[in-house]
Amino acid sequence: MQVESYKKHIRMKKMFLVASLLFVLLGASASAQQVKFGHINTNELLRVMPGRDSAQVALEAYARQLETKLTEMQTEFQTKVQDYFANQETFSELIRQSRQRELNSLQERIREFQELAQQDLAQMESNLLMPILAAARRAIEEVASANGYTYVFDTAGGALLVFPPGDNLLEKVKARLGVM
Repeated sequence: MQVESYKKHIRMKKMFLVASLLFVLLGASASAQQVKFGHINTNELLRVMPGRDSAQVALEAYARQLETKLTEMQTEFQTKVQDYFANQETFSELIRQSRQRELNSLQERIREFQELAQQDLAQMESNLLMPILAAARRAIEEVASANGYTYVFDTAGGALLVFPPGDNLLEKVKARLGVM
């Protein structure tokens, strides 16, 4: 969740920077050339991209695998905690301390596993989506270039509330990618 929030924050900062730069450059270049604006909602585009569904299935399967392992670890911990409390009166001090260390160690491994699993899942998502995002970006750039667009805004982020009128390139990009 934090990764998505961070990505959205970075994307909004980039769009603000691009918009600011655009308006500065627009004043200088307006007299030199025809400026043509377009926009696209990349979220809509990504929903129809080839390979996205299989990437999502693979990601969900891996997430279930990690969740199963985590559940096993938590079940083991709960069983050992219950056993410890049920029998602690019968344990010698040495055994009691040993069991406490074992429980602490298991709890620490569970916490570490959760952290590493989140990182691993984020890395896998990045690896699976990178080629899809690159293909979308190439198609957007090709459509923009072929149709003479100077600037193309991504309306998915929602950071640009007011921008010059432009053409929605979604259908042209989808056609370029051969998806509908």
